[in-house]
Amino acid sequence: MNAFVYLASQSPRRRQLLEQLGVGFELLLPDPDEDAEALELALPNEPPAKYVQRVTQLKLNAALARRKRRGLPAAPVLCSDTTVALRRVIFGKPVDASDAVRLLQGLSGQTHTVLTAVAIGTERKRAADVSRSRVTFSPLSSAQIKAYVASGEPFGKAGAYGVQGRAAGYISKISGSYSGIMGLPLFETAQILRLFGVRV
Repeated sequence: MNAFVYLASQSPRRRQLLEQLGVGFELLLPDPDEDAEALELALPNEPPAKYVQRVTQLKLNAALARRKRRGLPAAPVLCSDTTVALRRVIFGKPVDASDAVRLLQGLSGQTHTVLTAVAIGTERKRAADVSRSRVTFSPLSSAQIKAYVASGEPFGKAGAYGVQGRAAGYISKISGSYSGIMGLPLFETAQILRLFGVRV
């Protein structure tokens, strides 16, 4: 049995969700000289599902190398990545306020897909899965979008919104995994953790 896992994520929501499962973890965050954001660049015409799985594996590669470089005790490493897609168009994290407005305008009155990939690995073994959910936004007025962007909540989040925050007041329907939309699908994560001998 593994007593804990390394969580290679800066997301407070992923920490909260892993705590919800009762899983012990230690953070394995990038070194200052690591360009973590560069791993999330999409390739031209890359399908959203392939994108999110590829990025998650890249994150896992980097985290496993980080653990080895730091000489940390062996334990499974957990990585995850979330993307929002309107049909085949990837809606990433907004770069600034005007970009957040653009993304939210695109999602207004639409049903989009949220894909969250989770991967757990050691030097000798890997396992991964993808959660797919559907989210429907009600039509948003310019004033609503402006106020939401001014709250600061859209930043650092795929699609420029957080389902667990103020945006919930604009979401008329969800189909799929609420925790997956937040950033870590608990059912899929628990299934994989058990493969690595982690008690869930």
